[in-house]
Amino acid sequence: QSELVQSGGGSVQAGDSLTLSCAASGYTDGEYCLAWFRQVPGKEREGVAAICSGDGDTYYAYSVKGRFTISQDNAKDTLYLQMNSLRPHDTAMYYCAAVAWINRDYVLSPQRYLHWGQGTQVTVSS
Repeated sequence: QSELVQSGGGSVQAGDSLTLSCAASGYTDGEYCLAWFRQVPGKEREGVAAICSGDGDTYYAYSVKGRFTISQDNAKDTLYLQMNSLRPHDTAMYYCAAVAWINRDYVLSPQRYLHWGQGTQVTVSS
């Protein structure tokens, strides 16, 4: 049974770095995609970054490309999101998510993901 348990997050200043972790048991073999999403109150959940098995390709939202890095440590069944050069508009609740298979055209679409972490708040002050 898939289970996603998040850790990390917190409050930082603009320009700081932060790493989010997601223990993603059951996602080290076969086909799957793991992703990070974020949501602010009153807005839709948006895709931030994704990584998929097989090709190992990574996918990023334009707003975070070059600043955020998604990675997976298979030995520890853990997904990471390294966030550098944080900006106030990065403030949101961040969620990790997983799906067994997904059309790569929808890899940052939250509607396609079946399993979700509990969420962790990231607050960036100017």
